[in-house]
Amino acid sequence: METVKEKRYNKYIGDRAFYRTLIMLVLPIMIQNGITNFVSLLDNIMIGRVGTEQMSGVAIVNQIMFIYFLCLFGGLSGAGIFTAQYFGYKDDNGIRNTFRYKLWLGAIITAAAVAIMFFFGKDLISLFLNESEGGGDLAATLRYGMGYMHTIFLGMPFLFVGIVYASTLRECGETLVPMKAGMTAVLVNLVFNYLLIYGKFGFPKMGVYGAAIATDISRVVECAIIVIWLHRHSSTHTYIEGIYKTLKVPAASVKKFFITGAPLLVNETLWSLGIFMQNQAYSLRGLNAVAGQNIANTINNVFNIAFIAMGDAVAIIIGQLLGAGKMKEAKRTDTWIISTSVLIGAAIMVFLIITAPLFPQIYNTNDAAKHLATMFLIVQAIATPKDAFLHTTYFTLRSGGKTIITFFFDSFFMCVVSVPTAFILSRYTNLSVITIFAAVHAMDLIKCVIGYVLVRKNVWMRNIVQ
Repeated sequence: METVKEKRYNKYIGDRAFYRTLIMLVLPIMIQNGITNFVSLLDNIMIGRVGTEQMSGVAIVNQIMFIYFLCLFGGLSGAGIFTAQYFGYKDDNGIRNTFRYKLWLGAIITAAAVAIMFFFGKDLISLFLNESEGGGDLAATLRYGMGYMHTIFLGMPFLFVGIVYASTLRECGETLVPMKAGMTAVLVNLVFNYLLIYGKFGFPKMGVYGAAIATDISRVVECAIIVIWLHRHSSTHTYIEGIYKTLKVPAASVKKFFITGAPLLVNETLWSLGIFMQNQAYSLRGLNAVAGQNIANTINNVFNIAFIAMGDAVAIIIGQLLGAGKMKEAKRTDTWIISTSVLIGAAIMVFLIITAPLFPQIYNTNDAAKHLATMFLIVQAIATPKDAFLHTTYFTLRSGGKTIITFFFDSFFMCVVSVPTAFILSRYTNLSVITIFAAVHAMDLIKCVIGYVLVRKNVWMRNIVQ
Protein backbone atom coordinates (compact mmCIF):
# COMPACT_ATOMS: atom_id res chain seq x y z
CA MET A 1 0.00 0.00 0.00
CA GLU A 2 1.34 3.42 -1.00
CA THR A 3 2.25 5.88 1.73
CA VAL A 4 1.12 9.52 1.54
CA LYS A 5 4.68 10.50 0.57
CA GLU A 6 4.76 7.95 -2.25
CA LYS A 7 1.40 9.13 -3.56
CA ARG A 8 2.63 12.72 -3.68
CA TYR A 9 5.82 11.59 -5.42
CA ASN A 10 3.87 9.58 -8.02
CA LYS A 11 1.50 12.48 -8.57
CA TYR A 12 4.27 14.78 -9.76
CA ILE A 13 6.90 12.32 -11.03
CA GLY A 14 5.97 10.04 -13.92
CA ASP A 15 6.94 6.45 -14.63
CA ARG A 16 9.61 5.31 -17.08
CA ALA A 17 7.11 4.75 -19.89
CA PHE A 18 5.96 8.35 -19.58
CA TYR A 19 9.48 9.76 -19.75
CA ARG A 20 10.35 7.55 -22.73
CA THR A 21 7.30 8.86 -24.58
CA LEU A 22 8.01 12.43 -23.52
CA ILE A 23 11.65 12.30 -24.57
CA MET A 24 10.82 10.74 -27.95
CA LEU A 25 8.33 13.53 -28.57
CA VAL A 26 10.10 16.60 -27.23
CA LEU A 27 13.71 15.74 -28.07
CA PRO A 28 13.30 16.43 -31.82
CA ILE A 29 11.46 19.66 -31.01
CA MET A 30 14.17 20.67 -28.53
CA ILE A 31 16.93 19.86 -31.01
CA GLN A 32 15.22 21.86 -33.74
CA ASN A 33 14.47 24.82 -31.46
CA GLY A 34 17.91 24.56 -29.90
CA ILE A 35 19.70 24.70 -33.23
CA THR A 36 17.38 27.45 -34.45
CA ASN A 37 17.98 29.59 -31.36
CA PHE A 38 21.70 28.83 -31.30
CA VAL A 39 22.03 29.90 -34.92
CA SER A 40 19.92 32.97 -34.10
CA LEU A 41 22.47 33.68 -31.38
CA LEU A 42 25.31 33.34 -33.90
CA ASP A 43 23.39 35.56 -36.34
CA ASN A 44 22.89 38.08 -33.58
CA ILE A 45 26.59 37.99 -32.74
CA MET A 46 27.53 38.40 -36.43
CA ILE A 47 25.31 41.47 -36.78
CA GLY A 48 26.34 42.68 -33.33
CA ARG A 49 29.97 42.61 -34.34
CA VAL A 50 29.16 44.95 -37.25
CA GLY A 51 27.87 47.60 -34.83
CA THR A 52 25.32 48.59 -32.19
CA GLU A 53 23.10 50.47 -34.67
CA GLN A 54 22.89 47.52 -37.06
CA MET A 55 22.13 45.09 -34.23
CA SER A 56 19.50 47.39 -32.72
CA GLY A 57 17.79 48.04 -36.08
CA VAL A 58 17.47 44.32 -36.75
CA ALA A 59 16.33 43.67 -33.17
CA ILE A 60 13.52 46.23 -33.44
CA VAL A 61 12.29 44.75 -36.73
CA ASN A 62 12.39 41.28 -35.22
CA GLN A 63 10.13 42.52 -32.42
CA ILE A 64 7.64 43.63 -35.07
CA MET A 65 8.02 40.27 -36.81
CA PHE A 66 7.39 38.65 -33.43
CA ILE A 67 3.88 40.14 -33.47
CA TYR A 68 3.26 38.68 -36.95
CA PHE A 69 4.62 35.29 -35.94
CA LEU A 70 2.45 35.07 -32.82
CA CYS A 71 -0.64 36.21 -34.75
CA LEU A 72 0.07 33.39 -37.18
CA PHE A 73 0.73 30.96 -34.35
CA GLY A 74 -2.44 31.96 -32.52
CA GLY A 75 -4.62 31.79 -35.62
CA LEU A 76 -3.34 28.37 -36.69
CA SER A 77 -3.37 26.97 -33.16
CA GLY A 78 -7.15 27.13 -32.97
CA ALA A 79 -7.45 24.72 -35.88
CA GLY A 80 -4.46 22.80 -34.52
CA ILE A 81 -6.44 21.84 -31.41
CA PHE A 82 -8.89 20.08 -33.70
CA THR A 83 -6.10 18.51 -35.78
CA ALA A 84 -4.62 16.78 -32.72
CA GLN A 85 -8.01 15.54 -31.59
CA TYR A 86 -9.07 14.48 -35.12
CA PHE A 87 -5.85 12.48 -35.33
CA GLY A 88 -6.64 10.80 -32.01
CA TYR A 89 -10.15 10.12 -33.36
CA LYS A 90 -8.69 8.84 -36.72
CA ASP A 91 -10.62 11.32 -38.87
CA ASP A 92 -8.60 12.16 -42.02
CA ASN A 93 -11.29 14.36 -43.51
CA GLY A 94 -11.35 16.47 -40.37
CA ILE A 95 -7.57 16.95 -40.61
CA ARG A 96 -7.92 18.02 -44.27
CA ASN A 97 -10.44 20.67 -43.28
CA THR A 98 -8.17 22.06 -40.57
CA PHE A 99 -5.25 22.12 -43.02
CA ARG A 100 -7.19 24.09 -45.64
CA TYR A 101 -8.51 26.47 -43.02
CA LYS A 102 -4.92 27.07 -41.86
CA LEU A 103 -3.81 27.89 -45.42
CA TRP A 104 -6.53 30.51 -45.87
CA LEU A 105 -6.00 32.08 -42.47
CA GLY A 106 -2.22 32.09 -42.85
CA ALA A 107 -2.47 33.86 -46.22
CA ILE A 108 -4.79 36.52 -44.80
CA ILE A 109 -2.61 37.19 -41.75
CA THR A 110 0.56 37.36 -43.87
CA ALA A 111 -0.96 39.78 -46.39
CA ALA A 112 -2.18 42.03 -43.57
CA ALA A 113 1.23 41.95 -41.84
CA VAL A 114 3.11 42.88 -45.01
CA ALA A 115 0.71 45.78 -45.67
CA ILE A 116 1.04 47.15 -42.12
CA MET A 117 4.84 46.92 -42.10
CA PHE A 118 5.13 48.41 -45.59
CA PHE A 119 3.03 51.49 -44.83
CA PHE A 120 3.75 51.99 -41.11
CA GLY A 121 7.15 50.34 -40.63
CA LYS A 122 9.04 53.60 -40.19
CA ASP A 123 6.67 54.78 -37.47
CA LEU A 124 6.85 51.45 -35.64
CA ILE A 125 10.66 51.38 -35.63
CA SER A 126 10.82 55.03 -34.53
CA LEU A 127 8.90 54.17 -31.35
CA PHE A 128 12.07 52.49 -30.06
CA LEU A 129 14.48 55.26 -30.98
CA ASN A 130 14.94 57.47 -27.92
CA GLU A 131 17.85 59.74 -27.11
CA SER A 132 20.22 58.82 -24.29
CA GLU A 133 23.81 59.57 -23.38
CA GLY A 134 26.15 57.42 -25.47
CA GLY A 135 23.18 55.65 -27.03
CA GLY A 136 24.30 55.57 -30.68
CA ASP A 137 23.12 56.97 -34.02
CA LEU A 138 19.31 56.80 -34.13
CA ALA A 139 19.03 57.79 -37.82
CA ALA A 140 21.39 54.98 -38.83
CA THR A 141 19.45 52.52 -36.68
CA LEU A 142 16.23 53.51 -38.47
CA ARG A 143 17.88 53.17 -41.88
CA TYR A 144 19.24 49.70 -41.16
CA GLY A 145 15.93 48.58 -39.69
CA MET A 146 13.91 49.71 -42.72
CA GLY A 147 16.28 48.00 -45.14
CA TYR A 148 16.14 44.76 -43.19
CA MET A 149 12.33 44.88 -42.95
CA HIS A 150 11.72 45.39 -46.66
CA THR A 151 14.04 42.52 -47.55
CA ILE A 152 12.44 39.92 -45.27
CA PHE A 153 9.03 40.44 -46.92
CA LEU A 154 10.19 38.05 -49.65
CA GLY A 155 10.39 35.07 -47.32
CA MET A 156 7.10 35.54 -45.47
CA PRO A 157 4.87 33.47 -47.83
CA PHE A 158 7.25 30.53 -47.50
CA LEU A 159 7.30 31.01 -43.72
CA PHE A 160 3.54 30.66 -43.29
CA VAL A 161 3.17 27.72 -45.70
CA GLY A 162 6.01 25.90 -43.95
CA ILE A 163 4.39 26.52 -40.55
CA VAL A 164 1.05 25.15 -41.80
CA TYR A 165 2.70 21.91 -42.95
CA ALA A 166 5.02 21.57 -39.94
CA SER A 167 2.31 22.24 -37.36
CA THR A 168 0.02 19.68 -38.99
CA LEU A 169 2.78 17.07 -38.92
CA ARG A 170 3.51 17.75 -35.23
CA GLU A 171 -0.16 17.64 -34.28
CA CYS A 172 -0.32 14.22 -35.94
CA GLY A 173 2.67 12.98 -33.94
CA GLU A 174 5.45 13.44 -36.54
CA THR A 175 8.14 15.68 -35.05
CA LEU A 176 11.30 14.35 -36.72
CA VAL A 177 10.67 15.76 -40.19
CA PRO A 178 10.02 19.35 -39.02
CA MET A 179 13.14 19.00 -36.86
CA LYS A 180 15.31 17.93 -39.80
CA ALA A 181 13.87 20.65 -42.03
CA GLY A 182 14.44 23.25 -39.33
CA MET A 183 18.01 22.07 -38.74
CA THR A 184 18.79 22.26 -42.44
CA ALA A 185 17.23 25.71 -42.71
CA VAL A 186 19.16 27.20 -39.81
CA LEU A 187 22.43 25.83 -41.13
CA VAL A 188 21.66 27.35 -44.53
CA ASN A 189 20.84 30.60 -42.75
CA LEU A 190 24.11 30.50 -40.83
CA VAL A 191 26.22 29.86 -43.92
CA PHE A 192 24.59 32.60 -46.00
CA ASN A 193 24.74 35.01 -43.07
CA TYR A 194 28.50 34.54 -42.94
CA LEU A 195 28.82 34.88 -46.71
CA LEU A 196 26.52 37.87 -47.17
CA ILE A 197 27.06 39.89 -43.98
CA TYR A 198 30.85 39.91 -44.31
CA GLY A 199 31.22 39.32 -48.08
CA LYS A 200 33.21 36.08 -47.91
CA PHE A 201 34.29 33.82 -50.85
CA GLY A 202 33.36 36.34 -53.52
CA PHE A 203 29.90 37.18 -52.19
CA PRO A 204 28.98 40.88 -51.79
CA LYS A 205 29.40 42.44 -48.35
CA MET A 206 25.82 43.42 -47.50
CA GLY A 207 25.66 43.75 -43.71
CA VAL A 208 22.11 43.65 -42.32
CA TYR A 209 20.67 43.29 -45.84
CA GLY A 210 22.68 40.13 -46.29
CA ALA A 211 21.26 38.82 -43.01
CA ALA A 212 17.73 39.40 -44.32
CA ILE A 213 18.47 37.62 -47.62
CA ALA A 214 19.96 34.67 -45.73
CA THR A 215 16.77 34.46 -43.66
CA ASP A 216 14.64 34.44 -46.83
CA ILE A 217 16.73 31.66 -48.39
CA SER A 218 16.46 29.52 -45.24
CA ARG A 219 12.67 29.87 -45.18
CA VAL A 220 12.39 28.71 -48.77
CA VAL A 221 14.58 25.68 -47.99
CA GLU A 222 12.64 24.71 -44.85
CA CYS A 223 9.28 25.04 -46.59
CA ALA A 224 10.41 22.98 -49.59
CA ILE A 225 11.74 20.11 -47.46
CA ILE A 226 8.56 19.74 -45.40
CA VAL A 227 6.13 20.10 -48.32
CA ILE A 228 7.97 17.64 -50.57
CA TRP A 229 8.41 15.07 -47.77
CA LEU A 230 4.77 15.08 -46.72
CA HIS A 231 3.41 14.68 -50.25
CA ARG A 232 5.87 11.85 -50.91
CA HIS A 233 4.63 10.01 -47.81
CA SER A 234 0.91 10.21 -48.44
CA SER A 235 0.62 6.43 -47.98
CA THR A 236 1.37 6.78 -44.27
CA HIS A 237 0.01 10.32 -43.83
CA THR A 238 -3.22 9.60 -45.66
CA TYR A 239 -4.85 12.90 -44.75
CA ILE A 240 -2.64 14.68 -47.31
CA GLU A 241 -4.14 12.69 -50.19
CA GLY A 242 -6.33 14.97 -52.30
CA ILE A 243 -5.62 17.92 -50.05
CA TYR A 244 -5.70 20.34 -52.99
CA LYS A 245 -8.65 18.81 -54.84
CA THR A 246 -10.51 21.71 -53.30
CA LEU A 247 -9.62 24.57 -51.02
CA LYS A 248 -13.18 24.85 -49.78
CA VAL A 249 -13.82 24.29 -46.09
CA PRO A 250 -17.37 23.41 -44.99
CA ALA A 251 -19.11 26.40 -43.44
CA ALA A 252 -19.91 24.43 -40.29
CA SER A 253 -16.22 23.57 -39.86
CA VAL A 254 -15.13 27.16 -40.50
CA LYS A 255 -17.56 28.34 -37.85
CA LYS A 256 -16.35 25.71 -35.38
CA PHE A 257 -12.66 26.43 -36.01
CA PHE A 258 -13.18 30.18 -35.88
CA ILE A 259 -15.21 30.17 -32.68
CA THR A 260 -12.55 28.07 -30.96
CA GLY A 261 -9.58 29.76 -32.63
CA ALA A 262 -10.61 33.43 -32.62
CA PRO A 263 -9.85 33.89 -28.90
CA LEU A 264 -6.42 32.33 -29.52
CA LEU A 265 -5.78 34.66 -32.45
CA VAL A 266 -6.87 37.68 -30.43
CA ASN A 267 -4.93 36.38 -27.42
CA GLU A 268 -1.64 35.93 -29.27
CA THR A 269 -2.09 39.26 -31.08
CA LEU A 270 -2.74 41.18 -27.88
CA TRP A 271 -0.03 39.29 -25.99
CA SER A 272 2.58 40.03 -28.66
CA LEU A 273 1.46 43.66 -28.80
CA GLY A 274 1.82 43.71 -25.03
CA ILE A 275 5.41 42.45 -25.30
CA PHE A 276 6.01 45.06 -28.01
CA MET A 277 4.66 47.83 -25.75
CA GLN A 278 6.69 46.60 -22.77
CA ASN A 279 9.88 46.64 -24.84
CA GLN A 280 8.98 50.09 -26.13
CA ALA A 281 8.67 51.21 -22.51
CA TYR A 282 12.14 49.82 -21.74
CA SER A 283 13.52 51.60 -24.83
CA LEU A 284 12.67 54.97 -23.23
CA ARG A 285 15.86 54.43 -21.22
CA GLY A 286 17.85 54.67 -24.45
CA LEU A 287 19.33 52.61 -27.31
CA ASN A 288 21.63 50.79 -24.89
CA ALA A 289 18.53 49.30 -23.24
CA VAL A 290 17.35 48.09 -26.67
CA ALA A 291 20.75 46.57 -27.42
CA GLY A 292 21.10 45.02 -23.96
CA GLN A 293 17.68 43.43 -24.03
CA ASN A 294 18.25 42.11 -27.55
CA ILE A 295 21.45 40.38 -26.39
CA ALA A 296 19.78 38.97 -23.26
CA ASN A 297 16.66 37.74 -25.07
CA THR A 298 18.69 35.99 -27.77
CA ILE A 299 20.82 34.17 -25.18
CA ASN A 300 17.84 33.40 -22.96
CA ASN A 301 15.95 31.84 -25.88
CA VAL A 302 18.72 29.28 -26.35
CA PHE A 303 18.23 27.99 -22.81
CA ASN A 304 14.43 28.07 -22.78
CA ILE A 305 14.04 25.41 -25.47
CA ALA A 306 13.28 22.66 -22.93
CA PHE A 307 10.20 24.15 -21.31
CA ILE A 308 9.04 25.62 -24.65
CA ALA A 309 9.06 22.07 -26.03
CA MET A 310 7.01 20.98 -22.99
CA GLY A 311 4.25 23.28 -24.20
CA ASP A 312 4.24 21.41 -27.52
CA ALA A 313 4.16 18.14 -25.57
CA VAL A 314 1.05 19.28 -23.71
CA ALA A 315 -0.64 20.32 -26.96
CA ILE A 316 0.13 17.01 -28.67
CA ILE A 317 -0.06 14.39 -25.90
CA ILE A 318 -2.91 15.89 -23.91
CA GLY A 319 -4.83 16.85 -27.06
CA GLN A 320 -4.66 13.28 -28.35
CA LEU A 321 -5.65 11.80 -24.96
CA LEU A 322 -8.64 14.13 -24.72
CA GLY A 323 -9.62 13.28 -28.31
CA ALA A 324 -9.49 9.58 -27.40
CA GLY A 325 -11.65 10.21 -24.31
CA LYS A 326 -8.92 9.21 -21.81
CA MET A 327 -9.64 11.92 -19.27
CA LYS A 328 -8.03 10.38 -16.18
CA GLU A 329 -4.82 9.62 -18.07
CA ALA A 330 -4.80 13.13 -19.55
CA LYS A 331 -5.00 14.70 -16.07
CA ARG A 332 -2.22 12.55 -14.63
CA THR A 333 0.05 13.04 -17.65
CA ASP A 334 -0.50 16.79 -17.67
CA THR A 335 0.61 17.06 -14.03
CA TRP A 336 3.76 15.11 -14.84
CA ILE A 337 4.60 17.37 -17.78
CA ILE A 338 4.07 20.57 -15.79
CA SER A 339 6.22 19.40 -12.86
CA THR A 340 8.97 18.23 -15.25
CA SER A 341 8.93 21.62 -16.96
CA VAL A 342 9.29 23.53 -13.67
CA LEU A 343 12.22 21.34 -12.57
CA ILE A 344 13.97 21.97 -15.88
CA GLY A 345 13.30 25.69 -15.43
CA ALA A 346 14.97 25.60 -12.01
CA ALA A 347 18.09 23.96 -13.46
CA ILE A 348 18.25 26.58 -16.23
CA MET A 349 17.90 29.33 -13.62
CA VAL A 350 20.99 28.18 -11.71
CA PHE A 351 23.10 27.83 -14.86
CA LEU A 352 22.12 31.22 -16.29
CA ILE A 353 22.75 33.11 -13.04
CA ILE A 354 26.29 31.70 -12.94
CA THR A 355 27.11 32.34 -16.61
CA ALA A 356 25.18 35.59 -17.25
CA PRO A 357 28.24 37.92 -17.11
CA LEU A 358 30.11 35.92 -19.77
CA PHE A 359 27.81 35.99 -22.80
CA PRO A 360 27.56 39.77 -23.47
CA GLN A 361 31.35 39.98 -23.75
CA ILE A 362 31.11 38.30 -27.16
CA TYR A 363 29.41 41.35 -28.67
CA ASN A 364 31.08 44.37 -30.22
CA THR A 365 29.07 46.97 -28.33
CA ASN A 366 29.72 49.45 -25.52
CA ASP A 367 30.18 48.55 -21.84
CA ALA A 368 26.85 50.06 -20.80
CA ALA A 369 24.93 47.80 -23.19
CA LYS A 370 26.92 44.77 -22.00
CA HIS A 371 26.16 45.54 -18.35
CA LEU A 372 22.45 45.93 -19.07
CA ALA A 373 22.46 42.65 -21.00
CA THR A 374 23.99 40.86 -17.99
CA MET A 375 21.38 42.28 -15.61
CA PHE A 376 18.50 41.45 -17.99
CA LEU A 377 19.81 37.88 -18.16
CA ILE A 378 19.94 37.52 -14.38
CA VAL A 379 16.34 38.70 -14.00
CA GLN A 380 15.23 36.33 -16.78
CA ALA A 381 17.09 33.47 -15.11
CA ILE A 382 15.30 34.03 -11.79
CA ALA A 383 11.97 34.11 -13.67
CA THR A 384 12.58 30.87 -15.61
CA PRO A 385 10.73 28.41 -13.28
CA LYS A 386 7.78 30.80 -13.24
CA ASP A 387 7.80 31.06 -17.03
CA ALA A 388 8.02 27.26 -17.37
CA PHE A 389 4.94 26.81 -15.19
CA LEU A 390 2.95 29.48 -17.02
CA HIS A 391 3.87 28.12 -20.45
CA THR A 392 2.68 24.57 -19.75
CA THR A 393 -0.37 25.85 -17.87
CA TYR A 394 -1.38 27.93 -20.88
CA PHE A 395 -1.13 24.92 -23.21
CA THR A 396 -3.08 22.79 -20.73
CA LEU A 397 -6.00 25.21 -20.73
CA ARG A 398 -5.81 25.42 -24.52
CA SER A 399 -5.70 21.65 -25.15
CA GLY A 400 -9.38 21.17 -24.33
CA GLY A 401 -10.55 24.10 -26.45
CA LYS A 402 -11.12 26.49 -23.53
CA THR A 403 -9.76 29.36 -25.56
CA ILE A 404 -11.87 32.07 -23.90
CA ILE A 405 -10.25 31.17 -20.58
CA THR A 406 -6.78 31.26 -22.16
CA PHE A 407 -7.57 34.73 -23.50
CA PHE A 408 -8.32 36.09 -20.03
CA PHE A 409 -5.44 34.12 -18.51
CA ASP A 410 -2.86 35.34 -21.00
CA SER A 411 -3.39 38.52 -23.00
CA PHE A 412 -6.06 40.09 -20.76
CA PHE A 413 -3.64 39.85 -17.85
CA MET A 414 -0.90 41.26 -20.06
CA CYS A 415 -3.04 44.27 -21.06
CA VAL A 416 -4.44 45.13 -17.60
CA VAL A 417 -1.43 44.31 -15.40
CA SER A 418 1.93 43.84 -17.19
CA VAL A 419 1.74 46.62 -19.79
CA PRO A 420 0.39 49.29 -17.40
CA THR A 421 3.13 48.40 -14.91
CA ALA A 422 5.84 48.92 -17.57
CA PHE A 423 4.11 52.04 -18.93
CA ILE A 424 3.71 53.78 -15.57
CA LEU A 425 7.13 52.91 -14.16
CA SER A 426 8.98 53.90 -17.35
CA ARG A 427 7.23 57.27 -17.77
CA TYR A 428 6.47 58.44 -14.26
CA THR A 429 9.45 57.22 -12.24
CA ASN A 430 13.22 57.42 -12.44
CA LEU A 431 13.65 53.70 -11.81
CA SER A 432 16.31 51.92 -13.81
CA VAL A 433 15.25 49.76 -16.75
CA ILE A 434 16.33 46.61 -14.86
CA THR A 435 14.13 47.45 -11.87
CA ILE A 436 11.16 48.05 -14.18
CA PHE A 437 11.87 44.78 -16.00
CA ALA A 438 11.98 42.87 -12.70
CA ALA A 439 8.75 44.49 -11.48
CA VAL A 440 6.91 43.41 -14.63
CA HIS A 441 8.08 39.82 -14.14
CA ALA A 442 7.01 39.92 -10.49
CA MET A 443 3.44 40.69 -11.55
CA ASP A 444 3.30 37.23 -13.17
CA LEU A 445 3.20 35.63 -9.73
CA ILE A 446 -0.47 36.63 -9.58
CA LYS A 447 -0.97 34.83 -12.88
CA CYS A 448 0.71 31.69 -11.49
CA VAL A 449 -1.89 31.47 -8.73
CA ILE A 450 -4.73 31.89 -11.24
CA GLY A 451 -3.24 29.24 -13.54
CA TYR A 452 -2.79 26.76 -10.70
CA VAL A 453 -6.44 27.13 -9.66
CA LEU A 454 -7.76 26.75 -13.21
CA VAL A 455 -5.72 23.61 -13.90
CA ARG A 456 -6.71 22.05 -10.56
CA LYS A 457 -10.41 22.69 -11.31
CA ASN A 458 -10.07 20.61 -14.57
CA VAL A 459 -11.87 23.22 -16.69
CA TRP A 460 -9.70 22.11 -19.63
CA MET A 461 -10.73 18.43 -19.65
CA ARG A 462 -13.00 18.33 -22.72
CA ASN A 463 -13.35 16.23 -25.87
CA ILE A 464 -14.35 18.61 -28.69
CA VAL A 465 -14.42 16.29 -31.73
CA GLN A 466 -16.76 13.44 -30.84
